[in-house]
Amino acid sequence: MPPFDVLGSAWRIDWAAVVMICVSGVLYGLGLRAAAANGQRWPLWRTLAFYFLGLGSLAVLTCGFLGVYSAELRWAFTLKVSLLLFVVPLLVGLGRPISLARAALSQAGITRLNAVLAHRAVRFVSNSLAAPLLGLALFSTFLTPAFYTLRADPLAETLVTLLVPLLGLLMALPIIEESDFQRSSTYITLEFVFVFIELLVDAVPGILLRLNGQVLDHVVARQSSLAWFPDPLRDQQLAGDALWFVCEIVDLPLIILMFMRFSRSDKREAKSFDDLTDQELEELNAQHLRRSQ
Repeated sequence: MPPFDVLGSAWRIDWAAVVMICVSGVLYGLGLRAAAANGQRWPLWRTLAFYFLGLGSLAVLTCGFLGVYSAELRWAFTLKVSLLLFVVPLLVGLGRPISLARAALSQAGITRLNAVLAHRAVRFVSNSLAAPLLGLALFSTFLTPAFYTLRADPLAETLVTLLVPLLGLLMALPIIEESDFQRSSTYITLEFVFVFIELLVDAVPGILLRLNGQVLDHVVARQSSLAWFPDPLRDQQLAGDALWFVCEIVDLPLIILMFMRFSRSDKREAKSFDDLTDQELEELNAQHLRRSQ
């Protein structure tokens, strides 16, 4: 493992990440100003969470040690990608960017935003039944020679930097945002069961990387003469450890969020029944009995 002084001193400028951070920061700032002009008061802690935890973690992962050595170290690249996919979106989501956009936009703008969020592709990626499969597909490439291309090719590195956090945001934001807790408790229960199944599935690439006795990307030459660099097989095993650990740990906050979704959905459904008149409730019971016959 690298010495602590190397961990703290290894920095570079990842221009793709810098552009993404600057654009995101400016858009969020404009949203804050527009929301204030509309009379909406935005919590300070959400602003700080967005800038320091969300964008700050993105900067550290792409421009810090993991970004500097991701082309040479399999475990550094694996840890960077898994954190970009799972952790950064959760931290960005603390700032509630979608809710801020709704507070800042006009009614016409909100309608357009809702139309984008309701698009079939966005709904597919944000579906808890489909999103884990996308992560599994991404990490399965680490078991092939494409693992080296993703690490070493500059264009591939740029695409990973831009697309992986975006994919993570599409997966995480609809779960986090208040406005998207609109599914029934039955559907959320099915999602919850699927997440437990996914707990086992998403560990498979990490386990295979860890237990395989040969270098799967076929790059067996030592990448550096530094004493703390592992040999290729050990590097692959460390990558498997990192992937396995991150994929299992990040499921915990997702399960907590799903518990919250279920609780809110159950309360919403209970309130909808409480609002019914006696006549409407009797008619609803009659319809249910007719379907069951």
